[in-house]
Amino acid sequence: MSGEPTIRAGAASDVGLVRAANEDNFVLTGTVFAVADGMGGHAAGDVASGLAVAGLARLGAEQGTVRPDDVRRHVMRLNADILAAAARNPEQAGMGTTVTGICLVDFAGSAHWVVFNVGDSRVYRLADKEFAQLTVDHSEVTELVAAGELSPAEAATDPRRNVVTRALGAPVAPEPDLLVFPPTVGDRFLLCSDGLTGELDDGTIADILAAEPDPRAAAERLVRAAVAAGGRDNVTAVVVDHVADAPGVS
Repeated sequence: MSGEPTIRAGAASDVGLVRAANEDNFVLTGTVFAVADGMGGHAAGDVASGLAVAGLARLGAEQGTVRPDDVRRHVMRLNADILAAAARNPEQAGMGTTVTGICLVDFAGSAHWVVFNVGDSRVYRLADKEFAQLTVDHSEVTELVAAGELSPAEAATDPRRNVVTRALGAPVAPEPDLLVFPPTVGDRFLLCSDGLTGELDDGTIADILAAEPDPRAAAERLVRAAVAAGGRDNVTAVVVDHVADAPGVS
């Protein structure tokens, strides 16, 4: 794989105003960036999301070169880690987590991004002033909108909006969605739990991302805004900037 681009990243997380504990976790390794939103209560959600991000931190450390299918297999193996932990600790039975993120991989001999997703945490990209969601929520209301049974506006307030249809910790390992594309200087990515998107609309999120050049400061501003808007859930944001190509890449 040709040289990796220069990346800057920052993150922030907050328990919010309602929950007793923060079950979100995140990881930034330089090539892997991810957010996991745990579920299960009694700290088990925190365990599940912690296992997910710890496992992702090892991605590439064991086999060196990482390719898109390595990411897919690795995410699916995390499911077994969570099930094994629950088997060892019966009080954690039923715990699970979403996981979403981006990873630099080798694709056709050059560096590419892989966006991966299981659940309803999200990855967005801000590029050339265009703000777009790169992941599809694995949630009941998303499926109902796709089927024409709910409008997007109705989905935003529907009581089923927090019901995920795909998560790690399931009896059968869920298949992650993958999206592969080449890195571009100037791209900014936002990885976030639904505690952010449940409080802030896309326009507000895009405005904050565009206004704050430092990735950590941008993540902190986003989290503060979501808490101020209600903070009904844990809130986590990771901002990743592609600031320069690798030496020798034009």
